[in-house]
Amino acid sequence: MTNDGQAHSGRAHLWTVDAVLGLSLALMAFTVAQAALPTPPAHTRPAAPAVIQALAQAAPVAPAPALIAFSAPLPGRTVGSPFGRRQLPWEENGRLHAGVDIAANAGQSILASADGVVVRVADDAGYGHFVEVKHAQGLTTLYGHMSRSLAGVVPGAAVKAGAPLGLVGSTGSSTGSHLHFEIRDAQERPMNPEMFLGRQFATSADLPLSAALKLPKGTRMAFVSNIPASKRAMMDARLNPTMAATRTRPLSQANINMIEASLSGSGVVVSQPGQRPHVRFNPVFPPEQPLAPRSDPTL
Repeated sequence: MTNDGQAHSGRAHLWTVDAVLGLSLALMAFTVAQAALPTPPAHTRPAAPAVIQALAQAAPVAPAPALIAFSAPLPGRTVGSPFGRRQLPWEENGRLHAGVDIAANAGQSILASADGVVVRVADDAGYGHFVEVKHAQGLTTLYGHMSRSLAGVVPGAAVKAGAPLGLVGSTGSSTGSHLHFEIRDAQERPMNPEMFLGRQFATSADLPLSAALKLPKGTRMAFVSNIPASKRAMMDARLNPTMAATRTRPLSQANINMIEASLSGSGVVVSQPGQRPHVRFNPVFPPEQPLAPRSDPTL
């Protein structure tokens, strides 16, 4: 290449450099000028691209922690005897059934319904072997008729929801294996457990305390699988005084009709196998006896 050609190539290169520098300077000047302009009001700014908006809306938001959440102490089992007034076959009037009865096979694990601290593990004539756990807002849960509680479940032990507390049994005033489960408020008043199970509450204002204290209307006739010997005479006397005094004689059809009419819808069946008076009760859950006043230790 000649010297003239080299000079031409050099000048072309300088022009290219000058052009690039000039464009860069111009962009810088425009950027500085734009930055110096006042920020337009929010309502006049251009909307963010749809993709950015979608990402912003899809951004995960950490849920607020629940104050307390209640799960089933026997998952998969249903309540067989609900909260409310209940009358036993040998009683003149109904009385409060302070919790719910949940049927289960003996030996099945009973789980803590919510996070809390064990406050009592004891034996009672009515509730049998039981565990009581204290939770947020002074609420307590009670698990009755256990065959036994598990090692480590002692007063002062912290438990998480779902932690095993003991095994289903039939201790205390019970005629079959099941769990008697209660929830009480800070004043020791029994509440309807079915208004809490399977729900979580973010604040104390969310707790259905007032509603859960209300008793369902009416008195439900209890079904029992076994009639204690000490109660059978009482039951016979209430159903039919004549039958109680002349138990070896067959019931008259009039007496049978009277008893069946008085127990309509209660599940009681009256018959005369072998020409002897007989009253058969469909299997259900046992009565509960009131627990002595509780005195929780300081946590």
